Amino acid sequence: MANRATKPVSLIWGTGPLKLDIFIEPTCPFCVRTLGKIKPFLSEVGESNVMIELHLHSQPWHLFSPVIMRSILAAATLPDGKNKAWHVLEIIGQHREEFEFKDHASGPNMEATPNDIVRRVEQYSGLSLQEAFKSQDVTASLKRYAKFARQNGIHVSPTFMVNGLIDNRFSSGEDISEWVERVRAELKNKLS
Repeated sequence: MANRATKPVSLIWGTGPLKLDIFIEPTCPFCVRTLGKIKPFLSEVGESNVMIELHLHSQPWHLFSPVIMRSILAAATLPDGKNKAWHVLEIIGQHREEFEFKDHASGPNMEATPNDIVRRVEQYSGLSLQEAFKSQDVTASLKRYAKFARQNGIHVSPTFMVNGLIDNRFSSGEDISEWVERVRAELKNKLS
C-alpha cells in the first residue's frame, strides 16, 4: 500500500470565474462564523459567478486541530464526500467548545485522546470515519493544505484570497451583503 498513488481531497463549491480561497481552522470561533455565511453568500452571488475553495488550516493553539481536520477530510473521502465534509464542518461548529480547550491549554479535553475526538465527531455526524481517517488520501490532503498555506504566507484564520491574492478586506464579522458587493465589483472589473 505504500506505493499507492494518493488523491488529495478538494472542498470546492461553485463554478464561477472568480476564485475565492478561504483558509479556515474548524474550531476557531471566527471561522465558524465564516462557515455559516458561505452557503448563503454563494446562493446570493450565484454559483456560476464564484468558485469557493475551503482550505483547512491547522493552528497549533487549537490543540486537536489536525485530528479534527483529518475527520473532515475522512468524511470527504466517503460517497457524496463534499456534502459529508460540509456536514462535519457544521457539527464541529455547533459543538465547537467540546472540541476545544479552555484558554487553549486546559479543561476536560486534556484527558481526551485522538480516538475520543474522532468518536465524538462520528457520534454527532452519524458517519463512520475510523477507516477513512487512516487514508493516505487524507494525509496527502493535509500536506497539500499545509504547503499551500505556507506558500501563500497564511497565518490567521479565516484568511481570504481572491483570484490568488490575499484580500484583507474580507472578514468573518462582515455582513454577507458586504461580501456580495465586493465580489460583484471584482466580477465587473474582471469582465471589463
